[in-house]
Amino acid sequence: MRNSLPTFALLGKLADAIPGFADLLVVEHSNLVDHLLMGLMYPNEGIKAAVCYLYGKLYSSPVGTERLSAHFEERLCSLFLNTLGCAQTKELQVNCLGLLKELLKSDHFVSILMNNSKTEEETENPDFLEGENPLPLVLKKLLLTRDEMLQAASSHCMAAVLVHSPSRYAPAFIHADVPEFLFECLLCKSEILIWSVYCCLLLLTEERLFFSKCHTVYGIESLVRSLQDVLQINNVELHKQGLLLFTEILKWQPMEIKLFTNRGVCIEAIGVLMETVNCPVLEVAVEAVRAVAAFLRKDHLSSPPVPYEELQKLLEAALKRCADLSPPQSSKRHAGDRLFSVSQSHPANRNHSRVSQRQCQFLLNTLESFRNACRLAVEFQDDFMAQENAFTAPNSESRDTLSNFSEFLLRICDSLCIPVVMSYLQRAVSLSVAEVFISTLNTLFTVVPNMRNKFSKKLASSSFIRLTLELKARFCSVQSNPVLNQTCSSFLCNLCLNLYSATEKRRTSQEEQEMSELLQKGLPQLNYTIAESLLLLSETPEPFSLDQSLCNQQHCFILLLYFAYTLGDRFVPDAELFLAIRNFLLSAQDRGDCPPPHVLRAALYLLAVCHDKGKALDLRSLCTIRRILDNLTDLSLVYVHCPFLLKFFLHYPELMGRFGHQVLQLWFSWEDCKQTEAEEPDFDTSDQLNSASPLLPILKSNSSILLILLDLVYSSSVKVAWKVLMTLRTFLERNEDILVCDLLRSRFLQILQQLLVESSSATLQANSNLPVLLSLLFLVQLRSKGMRELDSTDFKLLHQVSNLCGKCRPRDTGLLQPSLNFLYWSLHQTTPCSQQRAVAVLLSNVSLLELLQKVLEHTWLRSPPSGPAYLSSEDALLCSGWLLVASLLLYQHRYNTEVHQTLSLDLKEVLNAVIFRDKKPILLLVSIMQFLRAALRQNFSSSLLVIVGQNTAQGATQPQPSSLQDAALHPLATQQVFSLVVSLQNLLVHVQLQKDLVLSQAVVACLETLVEYLHVKNQDVALHVASQPWHRFLLFTLLNGGQKSFLQPEILRLMTLFVRYQSSNIISQKEISQILQEAAEANLAELPEATSYALHLFLCQIQSSHYQVEPVQSGTIQTLLDRLLGQRTTCVKHQDIVCLGNVAVSLSHIGD
Repeated sequence: MRNSLPTFALLGKLADAIPGFADLLVVEHSNLVDHLLMGLMYPNEGIKAAVCYLYGKLYSSPVGTERLSAHFEERLCSLFLNTLGCAQTKELQVNCLGLLKELLKSDHFVSILMNNSKTEEETENPDFLEGENPLPLVLKKLLLTRDEMLQAASSHCMAAVLVHSPSRYAPAFIHADVPEFLFECLLCKSEILIWSVYCCLLLLTEERLFFSKCHTVYGIESLVRSLQDVLQINNVELHKQGLLLFTEILKWQPMEIKLFTNRGVCIEAIGVLMETVNCPVLEVAVEAVRAVAAFLRKDHLSSPPVPYEELQKLLEAALKRCADLSPPQSSKRHAGDRLFSVSQSHPANRNHSRVSQRQCQFLLNTLESFRNACRLAVEFQDDFMAQENAFTAPNSESRDTLSNFSEFLLRICDSLCIPVVMSYLQRAVSLSVAEVFISTLNTLFTVVPNMRNKFSKKLASSSFIRLTLELKARFCSVQSNPVLNQTCSSFLCNLCLNLYSATEKRRTSQEEQEMSELLQKGLPQLNYTIAESLLLLSETPEPFSLDQSLCNQQHCFILLLYFAYTLGDRFVPDAELFLAIRNFLLSAQDRGDCPPPHVLRAALYLLAVCHDKGKALDLRSLCTIRRILDNLTDLSLVYVHCPFLLKFFLHYPELMGRFGHQVLQLWFSWEDCKQTEAEEPDFDTSDQLNSASPLLPILKSNSSILLILLDLVYSSSVKVAWKVLMTLRTFLERNEDILVCDLLRSRFLQILQQLLVESSSATLQANSNLPVLLSLLFLVQLRSKGMRELDSTDFKLLHQVSNLCGKCRPRDTGLLQPSLNFLYWSLHQTTPCSQQRAVAVLLSNVSLLELLQKVLEHTWLRSPPSGPAYLSSEDALLCSGWLLVASLLLYQHRYNTEVHQTLSLDLKEVLNAVIFRDKKPILLLVSIMQFLRAALRQNFSSSLLVIVGQNTAQGATQPQPSSLQDAALHPLATQQVFSLVVSLQNLLVHVQLQKDLVLSQAVVACLETLVEYLHVKNQDVALHVASQPWHRFLLFTLLNGGQKSFLQPEILRLMTLFVRYQSSNIISQKEISQILQEAAEANLAELPEATSYALHLFLCQIQSSHYQVEPVQSGTIQTLLDRLLGQRTTCVKHQDIVCLGNVAVSLSHIGD
C-alpha cells in the first residue's frame, strides 16, 4: 500500500486536470474505491491525504455523487470521520476538509454525516456525542487549533451543514459547545475566519437553543470587540455581516436572559453602533440602524444606571444622518404613486433606484429605532431603578435621567424627526415609513405625560389630522393595508382624546369614554377623501337599519374637523363645510336622531366658524337647530367658548330669543376657565375689557342684547355680574346712544320694583348681585352730560332706590355706595324744576333720613388708621353720606321743601373733624366741609338740621355762650372760629404739596363761606379774620411752592376774598397789577375751567370794590372780562359728576 501513494497522487492530479476523468474512474473502474478505502485505513497520513484528495475529486462530479452515494453511507462515512478526527498533519486535515466541503453540498450526505438515523431525543441528548466521533466534535477540535486557515475551513463547513437545515443540525453543534469556540475565534485578525464565524453564528441564531444555553451572553463581549476591530478594516461586506449577526442576537435574545451583564460592554456596543451609523457607506449605516432598533429593548438596558446620554447621542446621530441624506431627485408625486417609478432599463436609473431604496430603508430603520426608544421610555416609567441614576453623588444633579431622556425624545421629534419624514413624504411615499412614523407619534403621547396635551395641539395645528386622513384615504380603502389603517386610526383616536382633554375644561369622564368608544368604532371605517367625507355627512341611513356604521363615520369626521379647526387647520372650504354640517343636522332631525352632545358641540362650532362664508340659515334649518337644542338638559353640554359661536347665536332672533340668555351666561362664566386651576380669578379691568371686546360689535348692532345682559347682572353669580358690568361700562363709554340708556333705565325700574316687592330687608342685604346692578344704574346715569330734565322713569327709579336705602344698614356698603351715588347725581345733574321734585321725594322718605343719620354718626365712631390715610369702602360711604346731606340742606333751604324727619348733629364733632384731621382721607374732609358750608350758609337754622351741643342729647337745652362775642357768633365760639381758620390755612399748604384740586376748591370755598357767616354775625370778627397777617404769608407760600403764578384758582379766590373785605395789609395795588398783567399776557383759552371762573370772580370784585385802579387797568379789566365771557360761551362743558374712589362728586357743588 505504501507504493500506491504515487498512483493515488497521479490520479488526483489527472482528475483535477482532465474534465470528465473523475466520471470515467467511477463508471469504468469501480473497483478503485475499494483500494481507496484500504488507503484510508493504512497508517500513513500521506497516503490518507492523497486518497482524501482523490475522493474529493470523485464526489465533486454529479456522476460520482450519485454512483458513490451508497458507498459513502455504508463504508466511507465512519472511516472518513475517524480519519478527520485523528488527522495530525495539516496536509491530511486540509484534504479531509476539502472532501468534507464537497460532501456537504449534498443534503443526503449531510444527513448521513450528522447521523440523522438517530432519533430527535437522542440528538438532543448530549451523551450521544461521546460515541463515534461525530462531525460537530471533529469540527470543534479543528477550532481549537491555532491555525486560522483550519479554523476558517472548520467554521465554513459548519455553516455548510447548517445552511441545509438550522433547526435539524444546530442543536448538535450547540450541545457540543461549538458557539463558545466560534466566539473565541472572533478575536483573530483574519478577515476570512471572521467572515466564516459570522456566517456560522448567524445560522445558529435561528435555533432558540443557541440563546437558551446562554452562548450569546458568553460571546457578546467578543462580538462587540470584534466589531470594533473590524470597523478599522476597509471591508464593507464584513461590516454588514457583523452588524447583521449583532442585530439577530439583539433581536432574538430572550427577555428573561439578560444579554449585557456588564455595563461597560453595553457602552462599547453603543459606541460601535454610533460609529457604524456615521459610516459613510450607506449600506453599512442601514444595517447599523437596524441593530440600533434591536438594541433599544428594556432587557438589554435594564442594568442600572441606564446610559441615557449615550442613547441620546446615538439617536441624534441617526436622525441627523437621515437629514443629511440627499432627497430623491424624482419630481414630487401624489402619495398614492409608486415610490420608485423610474425606468429600470438604464444602468444610471437602476443605480439611482438602489440609492433611493437604501435611503428609504435607512429612514425606515431609523424610525423603528426612534419608536423603540419611545417605547423604552414608556416601559421605564414603571421601573423605579431606571428613573434616575442611582450612582449620582449626593447634592448633585444628574442629567442622565429618564425625565431628561423623555424630554429629549419629544424635543428631537419636533426638531428633526418630523421635518425629516415630512420632507421625505413630500417627494415619495413609503407605506412602511408612514406606518412606523404614525406609530411613533402615537407612542410619543405617553412618553412625557405632562406634555401630551401641548404635543397634541402642535400636531393638530401642523395639519397631522389632514395628513392621516389622506393616508387612510389613499392606502386603506377597500380594506387594504389593515396595519396602516389600524395605526392611523389609533393615532387619530388618541390625538382627539388628548385634544379633548386639553381644550374642554369642563369635560367629564363619561363623555370622554363615549367619545373614545365612538372613535374606536368609526375611525377604522373612515377611509374616504375629504370630498367624499363631506358628501358622507349628507347621507341618510336606510330606514329601520340597525347598522350604526354610517352614523359613527359621520360623527367621527365631524369630531376630526372640530379638533382641526379649533387649532387653525381649516383644510375644508368654509362654504362647503357650512353646507355639509347644515345638511347633517337636517338629516339627523329628519330621521329623529339626536347626535351625542360632544358631536353636536362640534357641529355647532363648525357651523358658527364657517357662518360668515356660507349663506344665512333658512327658517327650516333654524327650527331644526332649535328643536335639537331643546332636547338637551343643559346648553353647556354643547357650548364652546369662542366668539364665533356667541355671534352665531346672537345673529338669529330665533336662536337669541330662546338661547341668548344661556349663551351669554356661559360666555361670561367660562372666562374663568381660561385661567389655570392654580390661579384665582380676579376682576382686573384689562382682562374684562379683553373678554368684552368680541361682544361689543354685536351689542352695537343689536342693542336688545343689553336687556339680556342686565338680567345677567341680576341673576348670575357675582363674578359673572362683574364681568357683565365691565362689558356694559365699556360699551356705554364707547357709544353715546341715549336711547340705549332709556332702554336700560326702564329695565332697571322693573327689576328694582320686583325686588322691593318680593324681598325683605334681609333678603336684599344678602343679594350679592344687587350692588353690581346699582353700580350699573349709576354708570348709565353718569353718561348724561350736562343738565337733564328728569322724566317719570327717573323719578320712579329715585323713589325705588331711596326705598331700597331705607331698608339697608350702615354696614351694607355694597348696596348703599352706588345707591347714594345715584341719589346724589339725581340732585345735581338736573334742572331746578326736577331738582325741587327730587328733593321732595328724598325728604319724604323717613327711613332714608334715618339711615343717613346713622351713617353720619359712624364718622365719630371711626377709628383713625395706623398707616397712611386711604379711602376704604366704609370711608367712601361716609363721604357719600356727608355730600348727600349737604346737598339736601342746600336744596331744602332753596326750595323751602317740607321736612318729615330731621337730622341732628353735634357741631363740635363736625368742627373737630376738620380742625383735628386724625389722618382722615382727603375726600372725607372735603365732604364734611361741604356739610359745614351748607350749615354756615343757613346760619345753622335749617328745618332739616338740629344742632346739638357737646354731651347733650337731641332736644336738650344747648349750653350758653361764655361772652358777648361768642353770643354774636352762636352756635360757634370765637376760639372755634380761629381754630377752624388755622386748620383751613394748613390744609391749603397741604394742598400745595399734594396738588389736590378738589381739596383746594373745598378749602377756599369753606373759608369764603365762613367769612361771609362771620360778616353777618359780627363784622369786627370777620374783618379780623380776613386781615390776619398770616394770610399774606400763606399767599407767598402758595406762590413759591407751586407754579409761581397768580393764575391759580385757589390763589385767585383768596385774592377775591381779601379784596372783598378790603384787607389792604394782605393784598396791595402791586399784587393786583401783577395779576392783571399776567392775565393779559396769558392765553385765556388754555386756562382750566376752575382758573377761568376764579379769574372772572376776581375781576368782577375789583370792578365793584373801592380799590383805586388806573384807567389803563380799568380797560384791561373790562377787556379780560369780555374775553372770559366769550370763552365761557364757546368752551365745551366738562363732566361735572366724577367718581373719586367710588364716590360721586359734583365739581360745581364743591367749588361753588
